[in-house]
Amino acid sequence: MSIRTVRTGAPALTRRSLLGIAGGASAAALLAACGTDTGDRYSSGGSGDSGYISGDGVATEIPAADRGEPLEFSGTSYEDEDIAAADLRGEVLVLNVWYASCPPCRKEAPDLQAIHEEYLEQGVAFLGINVRDSAGPAQAFEESYGITYPSLPDPDATIMYALRGQVAPNAVPSTLVIDREGRVGARISGAADPSVLRAMIDTVAAE
Repeated sequence: MSIRTVRTGAPALTRRSLLGIAGGASAAALLAACGTDTGDRYSSGGSGDSGYISGDGVATEIPAADRGEPLEFSGTSYEDEDIAAADLRGEVLVLNVWYASCPPCRKEAPDLQAIHEEYLEQGVAFLGINVRDSAGPAQAFEESYGITYPSLPDPDATIMYALRGQVAPNAVPSTLVIDREGRVGARISGAADPSVLRAMIDTVAAE
């Protein structure tokens, strides 16, 4: 069973299935961008909005038989809550990589919060990974957009190193849908299209 890849700019998708298959070259380009370098990957040397690459709009679903090992990472949220990937096993987890001055992160934030609220009673957890901000800017962003799920700061890329091979190094934002065993079941490189993300969550939650 092959990995299914679509572009988020494709025609409308149903909630239960992602329609269409993008060319293998697109998926290969996304995977090739994933590496083990944990250097200064999130800054272009400038300030403000210039230090992000918004991703190439590719969304990928990974069949259960083709998934890798469970992710292992941990951190302390901006609210001083210790959170580890192992503690979230048994739940579907939506993991979003972001930072406050990233324009597509701001664009997708209301949709992520709405989907979080929609799936809260279905055993779907949301967690952010912030690759740049101190507590002040991160919490101001969360307050501005009404974000109620926690985020882990990762300025030294420790968590991103654990996600190597799953998140393209400079693709911020990126979103992973992680199954109940802690394995990546789907990913979006770039801002999440709400209908695509819902379809991915539905697929993984139905397993």
